[in-house]
Amino acid sequence: MSQVAKVLSILALISGAAPRVVSQEEPPKPPRPSIRVTGEAVVTANPDEARIEIGVLSQAESAQAAATQNAQRLDSVLNDLRRILGASADIKTISYSVSPNYRYPKEGGKPTIVGHTAQNVVRVKIADLALVGKVIDTATQSGANTIQRLQFTLKDERKSQAEALSQAALIARAKADSIASALGLKVLRVLLVQESATAVPLAQERVFAMARADAPSPPTPVEPGTIDIRAVVTLTVEISENR
Repeated sequence: MSQVAKVLSILALISGAAPRVVSQEEPPKPPRPSIRVTGEAVVTANPDEARIEIGVLSQAESAQAAATQNAQRLDSVLNDLRRILGASADIKTISYSVSPNYRYPKEGGKPTIVGHTAQNVVRVKIADLALVGKVIDTATQSGANTIQRLQFTLKDERKSQAEALSQAALIARAKADSIASALGLKVLRVLLVQESATAVPLAQERVFAMARADAPSPPTPVEPGTIDIRAVVTLTVEISENR
């Protein structure tokens, strides 16, 4: 017998003598008895910042003329706003457009361009809420003709969110204890926590009607109100018999 044949014979004997190993998966563990509860809480806070979107809309025969008129009017608005808010006022352009105005024939057919509209919208952030009404009046008297959005917010929502989450978690845990006690059970531990917290800003979405700069009008009244911070905490807790 050759050397190669001997080696193959030995390997065959070893292979045949080796014990068979059968892989067996461990049976799944039974689910832990648990209950799932949700706690909700609302914390009220006073806003400390206002955001106003102020727009200037201009119309002219040509796109260039509309853009030029718009730039001049907006420049006047911005100068007056910085006069009352300071040179470092937080003002940011959020949209700008120049578009043609069309006239559609009654009998149908191709529309014709009869002019152009330019619009520039800036967002102004105000820390002193007492100035909100004055900012609106100043902007409209300087040439702005739309106030697209007025929103009261919090500069930093974290403290109020933490308070709302804490209250929601306590409510959820109290619910779990009450349910378990009513069923003759007890809560062993928390298995899972899910949370969310959102502030609901106060916003006026409508476009305000603007008075002419030369028309006398009373100051614009503004009431900031309050902001609700809502939190939801969902707990999944393990329970057992109360022995």
